[in-house]
Amino acid sequence: MDRATGTGALGFRLIGALKLASALMLVSAGFGIFRLMNRDLGDTLQHFASVLHLDPENRLVHEIISRGAGIDRAHLKALGAGTFFYAGLEGLEGIGLLLRRRWAEYLTIIATGLLLPLEIYEIARKPNLVRISVLAANLAILAYLVYRLRQDHQAETGKAGARMASASGRPSS
Repeated sequence: MDRATGTGALGFRLIGALKLASALMLVSAGFGIFRLMNRDLGDTLQHFASVLHLDPENRLVHEIISRGAGIDRAHLKALGAGTFFYAGLEGLEGIGLLLRRRWAEYLTIIATGLLLPLEIYEIARKPNLVRISVLAANLAILAYLVYRLRQDHQAETGKAGARMASASGRPSS
């Protein structure tokens, strides 16, 4: 059976599309980070808050502006580079999953699995609905991909066994 149209292809398409959408958002964020490199981040955040009609004296808004003002050029550069790297990884996973490449399935399992401890740590440190939802979505994606890989492996093993049995049942010439 063709992996691109076989059972489960819809799940891979959905996960691949999600990964590509994530990659596009990360690329946009990366460009935004690099645009901030030659600006005073505190002033930029203050302006952004005023455009959104946020009260700069609000505790949360003030905290964000204060923390943002403390980020230097080197940290912005590292943050931007990391954002582009992660966007590339997400894009690679997405394209590979859309094309139903086995390497992409393994890559997605490894990348998602490696980030789970960080997500769990963040939830333990400061739980909120968004973090819990992201963890749940990643666990669901991970479980689905592992299940599908195991199912595909069992199907291939069964086909190989059937071929060997039919080959050994033939009379030798």
